[in-house]
Amino acid sequence: MTTKESTMTETMIDLPSVIAKSDDADFLRELIQDAVQRLMDIEVSAVCGAGHGERSPDRENQHNGYRPRQWDTRAGTIGLNIPKLRKGSYFPTFLEPRRTAEKALMAVIQEAYIHGVSTRAVDDLVRAMGLTGASKSQVSRLCEEIDERVQAFLNRPLEGDWPFLWLDATYVKLREGGRIISMAVIVAVAVNTDGRREILGITVMPSEAETFWADFLRSLTRRGLRGVQLVISDAHEGLKAAARKVLGTGWQRCRVHFQRNLLARVGKTNKPVVSAVVKTAFAEKDRDQAHARWREVADNLRERFRDVAELMDEAEHDVLAYTAFDESLRSKLHSTNPLERVNKEIKRRTNVVGIFPNREAVIRLVGALMLEQNDEWAVSRRYMPVEKLTAMCHDESETAMIAAQWKQHQL
Repeated sequence: MTTKESTMTETMIDLPSVIAKSDDADFLRELIQDAVQRLMDIEVSAVCGAGHGERSPDRENQHNGYRPRQWDTRAGTIGLNIPKLRKGSYFPTFLEPRRTAEKALMAVIQEAYIHGVSTRAVDDLVRAMGLTGASKSQVSRLCEEIDERVQAFLNRPLEGDWPFLWLDATYVKLREGGRIISMAVIVAVAVNTDGRREILGITVMPSEAETFWADFLRSLTRRGLRGVQLVISDAHEGLKAAARKVLGTGWQRCRVHFQRNLLARVGKTNKPVVSAVVKTAFAEKDRDQAHARWREVADNLRERFRDVAELMDEAEHDVLAYTAFDESLRSKLHSTNPLERVNKEIKRRTNVVGIFPNREAVIRLVGALMLEQNDEWAVSRRYMPVEKLTAMCHDESETAMIAAQWKQHQL
């Protein structure tokens, strides 16, 4: 057998043995793991000029062990052993397209380092990444590469109708005017008439005042945002006013956040009882019955928990706004849960930086994260049934009624 034939035999996957030793649920993951591990060995052999342990006059480099890395895939998390080289470094080509967020994080840390605002923790991270001594020109080129992709994503035209819009904020620290200040990072997620989620945009705002919310929403409408029937968010008065003025649409107060606000007015021993009785209103499938049950619960609680009853009186139409829509859509509409995982990932990455050198660095890192999240959603299954959305968006009388009712309750 020739050397070439031997190499081909070694790189073939023994499917029968893989199947025999694997459960059905693990088979695909192990198959992918075996395939990519062999792909990495082939790539490294090409870089070295010879296979692992092979004697060859063409050899230019040598293996130097492995470093572990977790790879998140559709089949689950796969553990990779990425080969290391004695000279230089190697990174698998199949992972390169997913590195935008990592490059953005590196760029932000480099920028902070060069601006002289790094802490000891950031210095350690810079050295661990091998970024010590990065020049301003190197950082500039890296930032330009990322910014071009991020800005193209954040400024893309928005086509078609977007019936549901989720908005939420998380806070980061940055330097501005010689001070360290806290600013809100706003993320907008919407569902289109195909039932698919997309990240529509992000912005960095000094506060959640109405004027800043209005500016952000207008920037989305200039890009083509239209057909919004419901905005879902936490209880921000500035956002409510901006949504009414800019979009003329209904507003859903996040049910999860409302329950937290409600239970904050109750003693620890009474929290389970109050929570259970309020949830009975959410269990009603008919819209009118849900409102009737809500008022009944508020009246029953009024004598012992006046603060709770008053909050329920105030928030009734905002918390139950989702009941105006088809039952198949409601589980996705009553809270900002679709944004919770997104915000957690933002916090995980921004906590690494600590204090950002400027707003542009925040946009760069968060924008890169959102670009990758949007790519994942593009290939995942639909978030909402397209048939219900299409029928709803073509029912102009229903849309107008929902918006009019919401405006009436805000007067």
